[in-house]
Amino acid sequence: MSFSIAELFTQHSQEKFELHENYLNNQMVRVLQTIGYDRNYTRATGQYLYDQDNIKYLDCLSGFGVFAVGRNHPTVVSALQETLSLELPNLVQMDVSLLSGLLAKKILATCPDNLTKMFFCNSGTESVEAAIKFARYTTKREKIVFCEHGYHGLTMGALSLVGDNIFREGFGPLLPECSSVPFNDLAALEQALSNKEVAAFIVEPIQGKGVNIPDDNYLPEVERLCKKYGTLFVADEVQTGIGRTGKFWAIEHWGVQPDMICMAKALSGGFVPVGAVAMTDRIMETVFNRMDRAVVHGSTFSKNNMAMAAGLATLQVMEDEKLVANSAQVGADIISSINAMSTKYEFLKEARGKGLMVAIEFQAPTSLKLKAAWAALEAANKGLFCQMITIPLFKEHHLLTQVAGHGMNVVKLLPPLNLTQKDRDWVVDSFEHAIADTHKVPGSIWSLGKNLASHALKSKKGT
Repeated sequence: MSFSIAELFTQHSQEKFELHENYLNNQMVRVLQTIGYDRNYTRATGQYLYDQDNIKYLDCLSGFGVFAVGRNHPTVVSALQETLSLELPNLVQMDVSLLSGLLAKKILATCPDNLTKMFFCNSGTESVEAAIKFARYTTKREKIVFCEHGYHGLTMGALSLVGDNIFREGFGPLLPECSSVPFNDLAALEQALSNKEVAAFIVEPIQGKGVNIPDDNYLPEVERLCKKYGTLFVADEVQTGIGRTGKFWAIEHWGVQPDMICMAKALSGGFVPVGAVAMTDRIMETVFNRMDRAVVHGSTFSKNNMAMAAGLATLQVMEDEKLVANSAQVGADIISSINAMSTKYEFLKEARGKGLMVAIEFQAPTSLKLKAAWAALEAANKGLFCQMITIPLFKEHHLLTQVAGHGMNVVKLLPPLNLTQKDRDWVVDSFEHAIADTHKVPGSIWSLGKNLASHALKSKKGT
């Protein structure tokens, strides 16, 4: 009997949620059903998803930034099919692979000149784990400093550097000697570094949770302070890198040179996970300083041929389709168009971001009727208002978005970088309709708000 994935999909297409209820995270199923996101998607191409009724959705989430070149890009698919057909030696281990060398060379050509070596792993959180170890070994220090509200992954080392307690609670004790400072606060950073005991300061150039953008002088001063106190400067570009912000690396907006760049997500093309750390010669030669230390840190699957082929093909697509420039242009258009609505809508505070890493933030209104409605939602669960934006965006306008973080009144867009002008209009028009509806009190959207508030209050009571 032959084995067929296509047949499995056909036979079990209606069992997806039942299987997850029975064997996986059933709370995720309940979340999707509560907010009406429980769709059966049957295919995906580029920036679009299609459900079983052939309804087309514009994917402004892109797998948390994984599908920068769009879903199922034919160039990446072809590269993976070719790699499978070649019968290449793979993961020999007592060997070095050609494709990993080629991918390392290609990535480093995009990096600041001081970064000349690569380490490959399987994910963003693994890249952060590597950066922690490399920083400690290189500096012979233990302390790591990170930013409040930062996000760096969920394995134990990376989790120790996450600034949101909802991810940390109940998983401690975490790594000792890790402490946080406020993002964009140079005085606090200098105080933390001044004892010359900190191995590394790790920071997202733009914070993913909330899309928080630093002042223009922040990252240049971070670089200066790290050099002054002998601390390694680590840029976590897992989400912001590979063209997301309208530059290949977000650090290019500020012209800085970190000692390490952590990367993953978009590098995979959405197929085979790829993570990596770009670093200086000094770091590589300190950690791997003798032949007997050649294997002191690594990962069994990290340089597998499929992952490396996916990375090479993805970078080629980025170059051929000029996706970095497209990200900059379309993102700027979306931000300016939504900001132009702020004078019409009390709830809309601002749109901000760089490239196609975009936040739309909402605020308490001033008129009495709207203020009362806002207060009721905030009392039930802080940040609940955003669900009154994202749910209609999805159900009525077929736009897949996300709330930018726990307890935030911020909706986040992280779409593929190949959005067209028509897609840009789809996004802007959908937001205008969704925001306008929230200003109609009473109205159908506020019936949704009451239901959401009711669910939130029941959840708080544990019922």
